[in-house]
Amino acid sequence: MSTEVRQMFSSIATRYDVTNEVLSFGIHRLWRRTTVRLSGAKQGDSILDCATGTGDLALVWKRTVGASGRVVGTDFCPEMLQSAPAKAEQAGLQVEFQVADAMALPFADNSFDVASISFGIRNVDDPVKCLKEMARVVKPGGRVVVLEFGQPEGLFGALFRFYSKTIMPAIGGLLTGNRAAYEYLPRTAAAFPAGERFLALMDQADAYRERVAHPLTFGTSYVYVGTVR
Repeated sequence: MSTEVRQMFSSIATRYDVTNEVLSFGIHRLWRRTTVRLSGAKQGDSILDCATGTGDLALVWKRTVGASGRVVGTDFCPEMLQSAPAKAEQAGLQVEFQVADAMALPFADNSFDVASISFGIRNVDDPVKCLKEMARVVKPGGRVVVLEFGQPEGLFGALFRFYSKTIMPAIGGLLTGNRAAYEYLPRTAAAFPAGERFLALMDQADAYRERVAHPLTFGTSYVYVGTVR
């Protein structure tokens, strides 16, 4: 991934959680729980969470797969991962964390039952390559699960675009001291393929026998689930 994107996340890492909570009104918690539910993950499964950031989704995975399951959280930005181990320990959950690029994962083929990435795939240099690489480390019949922003339409969509372009940068800049980061993030979300266009990227990866898109909150975000060949 680009040095600029890594530096941006590094600059907001210490304030990322509180800013995310404020800007999403806490709804990101529901989206993560829905992501795990739609994955079909069960007790004992082995999970890889790419772009795990401060580890929030990885903890939800661990609560789902239980003590007999394994969860590994990776991120390309060491600063984002810094608080993740302590957060897992405080929750009484055993999760492995390591620095890794989602486009070059340091794991053998067929290592996991599920691989996920939340609000991260639009930041990789090559989303199709990332989708192919995530599928590589998942067992045949396992799932790759992507949680990403969409572009809602209608009146709600207009309100969401105003909020993203105007309110998010102001509040994000106030809380983190980096307004540019919170101009970049909604801008990339607005431009990134969503719905059927993202499913077309999954088709380009040529690694999935099935794929489906689940819109959340009027299309504000989507959960994409691909079944690996």
